Amino acid sequence: MQAALRWLNARAENVAAALLAAMFLTFLLQIFARYVLSEPYGWTLELCLTLWVWIVFWGAAFVVRERDHVTFDLFYLMMPSKVQRVFAMLSAAAIVVGFSVSLLPTWDYIDFLKIKKSATLKIPLRTVFSIYALFIVAVIVAYALRFVRVFRHGAPTGHHHLEVTDE
Repeated sequence: MQAALRWLNARAENVAAALLAAMFLTFLLQIFARYVLSEPYGWTLELCLTLWVWIVFWGAAFVVRERDHVTFDLFYLMMPSKVQRVFAMLSAAAIVVGFSVSLLPTWDYIDFLKIKKSATLKIPLRTVFSIYALFIVAVIVAYALRFVRVFRHGAPTGHHHLEVTDE
């Protein structure tokens, strides 16, 4: 199972790298067309923006690990492990509920965007923004699994510890 997850993670990183490479090459073409050919291509800007949206949400959904996120956990780390467990479960449950409640209305709007197309590429905006729905589903699954993991094994300890001294 771990080997399959590592393989999937590597493929997710490959997709993110390919998206980033495509955005970089498009950006270089944009610079070349504007400053060398004196003929800017409007579609390059739109493609860069679309790729950026996909990179951000793809990366947040499948590449960036939870431990790499910035956290404000000063109070969490001061609490005993049983309280940390409750905090971790409550926060995971709140995220699952919040994103679950937003999924259908968000998809309704994304689906509505099928009638609109991007300005220069003529791509349905549903295609452009569908990555956000995938992101929401990935977050729901990740935090539901986190809830189960914390319920079974306790709160994660992390690599940083808060030392309280009487000075």
